[in-house]
Amino acid sequence: MAELKIGGITVGDGHPPFVIAEAGVNHEGDMSVAKRMIDLAAENGAQAIKFQTYKAERLAAKESPAYWKTEKTQRDFFKMYDRFWRDEYLELAEHAEKRGIIFLSTPFDEEAVDFLDEVVPAFKIASADMTNLPFLRYVARKGKPMLISTGAATIEEIRRALLTIESEGNDQVALLHCVLSYPTPHELANLRMIQGLKEQFPQAVIGYSDHTVPDPSMVLLVTAYLLGASILEKHYTLDKSLPGNDHYHAMDPDDLKRLTANLRLIQESLGQKDRKLLECEMPARQYARRSLVARVDIKKGQVITEEMLTAKRPGTGISPAELYTVVGRQAARDIPEDTVIRREDFI
Repeated sequence: MAELKIGGITVGDGHPPFVIAEAGVNHEGDMSVAKRMIDLAAENGAQAIKFQTYKAERLAAKESPAYWKTEKTQRDFFKMYDRFWRDEYLELAEHAEKRGIIFLSTPFDEEAVDFLDEVVPAFKIASADMTNLPFLRYVARKGKPMLISTGAATIEEIRRALLTIESEGNDQVALLHCVLSYPTPHELANLRMIQGLKEQFPQAVIGYSDHTVPDPSMVLLVTAYLLGASILEKHYTLDKSLPGNDHYHAMDPDDLKRLTANLRLIQESLGQKDRKLLECEMPARQYARRSLVARVDIKKGQVITEEMLTAKRPGTGISPAELYTVVGRQAARDIPEDTVIRREDFI
């Protein structure tokens, strides 16, 4: 059974879900907003908050076209949000530590990997870098868990990425099912792919990175957990109505609160796999079950027949399952109608 340790928390099957509030760059370069996002993520039950660390010039070529609705090139678009770098992210990591929430950030180049390595317990890899094998090797050499989104990737591409990471001596990998479309329509979420990844890659922890518009009860993410996703990542904002990068398909603090409350309820309710009697069931087991009861007056010395007996509550006498240990025996005393049969009542 695959497991990972992220910031002292064990992640994998049989453990509580690991919820990542994906802040990305929804702070839009405002440090006070970024810290407020950390505060509210911690208060509303997330185990981790994740940002994105990039510089537009290193991420996209000058004329790289966007694949979403915008008049800008990718470089120009990302340039609007790449205002934080080393000092800012280290400051945010320190703030997250004070608030008791794990700090993560997705690096998009080697320099970001190097300074984030000072503060992150694991590295998140974006779907788009699934085939950036030199970058995967560089990150793998840090020796930390790697959480890899699988959006728009084939099984063969995922397998090749895993082999690349393992070749560097790193076997601490989580694969996050993801649909690389913003927002993802609910009918295209394909949550059963979580089960498919578990079957194809049993050596990896499996999770889910969600790009759907939040439903009122956060049912999709709860369903993903029930299908086997040990890690749940969801874009996160303080205000879903804001224009810009990822606000329109992100969860807000209220959504996060509902999600984590639902997950706690489910986790508490799942209980044990093996069928065992519970202490709370014992009174009902005794008094709600049935015992053999005299249907009619039975005289001492009579041979007890099946027609003389019925089954009624409570279950403090002889179980109806033992009917034929009583039938054919002689009554040892007079047994009034509607009396629970005892072993001393027959010979």
